[in-house]
Amino acid sequence: MGSLADELIKKAENRDALFGIIGLGYVGLPLAVELANAGFRVLGFDVTQRVVDGLNAGTSHVKDVSAAQLNAVRSKGLFTATTDGAKLAGCDAISICVPTPLSKFKDPDVSYIVAATETVKKVLRPGQAIILESTTYPGTTREIMLPALEATGLKAGKDFFLAFSPERVDPGNPVYKTKNTPKVVGGITDDCRRVVAALYRPAIDTLVEVSTTEAAELVKLLENTFRSVNIGLVNEMAIVCDKLGVDVWEVIEAAATKPFGFMKFLPGPGLGGHCIPIDPHYLAWKMRGLNYKTRFIDLAGELNTEMPLFWVRKTAEVLNDAGKAMKGASILVLGVAYKRDIEDIRESPALDIIRLLEGRGAKVSYHDPYVPSYNEDGHRAVSVPLTRESLALYDCVVIVTDHTKIDYDLIRREAKAVVDTRNALKKQ
Repeated sequence: MGSLADELIKKAENRDALFGIIGLGYVGLPLAVELANAGFRVLGFDVTQRVVDGLNAGTSHVKDVSAAQLNAVRSKGLFTATTDGAKLAGCDAISICVPTPLSKFKDPDVSYIVAATETVKKVLRPGQAIILESTTYPGTTREIMLPALEATGLKAGKDFFLAFSPERVDPGNPVYKTKNTPKVVGGITDDCRRVVAALYRPAIDTLVEVSTTEAAELVKLLENTFRSVNIGLVNEMAIVCDKLGVDVWEVIEAAATKPFGFMKFLPGPGLGGHCIPIDPHYLAWKMRGLNYKTRFIDLAGELNTEMPLFWVRKTAEVLNDAGKAMKGASILVLGVAYKRDIEDIRESPALDIIRLLEGRGAKVSYHDPYVPSYNEDGHRAVSVPLTRESLALYDCVVIVTDHTKIDYDLIRREAKAVVDTRNALKKQ
């Protein structure tokens, strides 16, 4: 009889392994569907009854997973969802795909990971593989999950297999989905890495194996810190160009014609989403504990955080040029999602811009074809129609999210004044 690692690898190759997914959101649900498409039976676990009931009824709450895709795997008996963590005991592999937000002090909040680990700990048995996918600081898998799971008396690399494989989801991306985005895997031991790579291989086109869980954890942080720093650079360039009276978009487009040594990034109203505004803080926090100051990361964070204020000042200037004060002005914000053509408002700079405008006495409404309403700090806002008649009501339109569904020709014709944080009018 072979080792538990070899037995589990064999199960993966034969699609006999039962996969468990903890957290059925933007990361977990697309992963569950791809695993099911590869022939695995998948048990999804989520603490929200509404989400579970909807999935079991064939309704997807995640834009990147259509009802047709969900029902295709449900009809084959390859996917079901539950709120009962005890059912995970039957799973051969369990992927943890829970949120990892920041506290109000910008420190990592790993409470969801801890809770998921406790759920796994209650059902852990020999021959299982546990994979953390949630973005976190380097050391989380080894320092938090490993001791908790080994407290059961089972040994990682021998009795069970523990690995980290960072999610790389880009919501709304029409080209790169879970299946064709290369997947990084790092294990606590070589056998842990080997087992988890075998489990993911049938569902993912390309696997990238690294030597440790810490290396895998750092991969995701480097990817998004790289983006944060470069976005911070072009955001500062936008401020520089504004002071010089130069069109920053023209400068960037001309620079992007260089076929080597330059990568095009675009300025905007600030950073949003579940990755770029958050991930660099995980690395900065970890380094503070090692008495090292991450200067590039901190500076990029400062620049990107200040962009909503920059655009509010530009709005005040535009209103002033039209003989209007900010206080009492009617302003329409176009787009509250953090990026185009999705409904996600997590960390959206639009919310900061709205708060700053209202703080200066403006009367703010918004239009977003993907976000009919939202609740923020106990306040509910509802999207208003975008028509010729409605535009006549506003002293200024601030374009924050450049959704392709928005009629920019209408705005160009009818808006009294426009502040375009995305260069949307020229792009159209």
